[in-house]
Amino acid sequence: MPEDTVTAMQNNQTSGYPAEGSREMMDAGVFYGRKKSKTNPKMRPFVLANRGGIEIINLQKTEELMDEAAAFIKEKARNNGLVLLVGTEPAAEVSVKALAKKLGIPYVTTRWVGGAITNFKIINKRVEHLKTLRTDLASGALVSKYTKKERLEMEREMNRLEELMGGLEAMTKEPDLVVIIDPILHHTALSEANTKKISVVALANVDADPDKISYIVPGNDKARKSIEWFLERVGKAYEEGVKLRAVAPAAESAAAPAAPKAEK
Repeated sequence: MPEDTVTAMQNNQTSGYPAEGSREMMDAGVFYGRKKSKTNPKMRPFVLANRGGIEIINLQKTEELMDEAAAFIKEKARNNGLVLLVGTEPAAEVSVKALAKKLGIPYVTTRWVGGAITNFKIINKRVEHLKTLRTDLASGALVSKYTKKERLEMEREMNRLEELMGGLEAMTKEPDLVVIIDPILHHTALSEANTKKISVVALANVDADPDKISYIVPGNDKARKSIEWFLERVGKAYEEGVKLRAVAPAAESAAAPAAPKAEK
């Protein structure tokens, strides 16, 4: 599929379409959909055309919906909402972990632990157990209490928990928002969020069900560059919200009326 043909199709949608944003998304391959046979009929409004048997996602729709999702993320961050970032595919793992650590938010990059949301209290106990194991093994406090074999088993348990739940240490409560890359792959995470009525922002291809996603961003959810484009927008929105959270108390303080002077 010639890229210049797709570019012309995207840019000809409307004269008001942001050319710079279009180029950025084009370069990232955000427009690549799935085969027509795999497309969810509910996603048809986001499909521009079909070329070579592959659905072409309308990047104008993607940009509009990304803006809506970013505004929602920004508001959640401003109100101190807890955001959980989920992306386990190889193309997403490194970028998801890097962004989550930068923002200081919980994440899942290996495998979704069943009940991470719906059985939060139980999962949280396992996370606390992980912290205790890590501290005790690092301090050498277990040397006199357990045999070498027992300590080795504890180390193995710690490593297993670290891989599964290490990213959930920052999840001190049920999340207020779950950001998912590829909701088809992470259908369990999506289902748990829906069960608990937690809002979901998702980068989703045309095979997804938009009715299950609060803020859907139609786009290629398998390619590394496309995922990085999405995460960059997510991170920027979150950081803007945090900045607003920081200036809000100062603004409120400045707006508060001065206390009356005491009479002499």
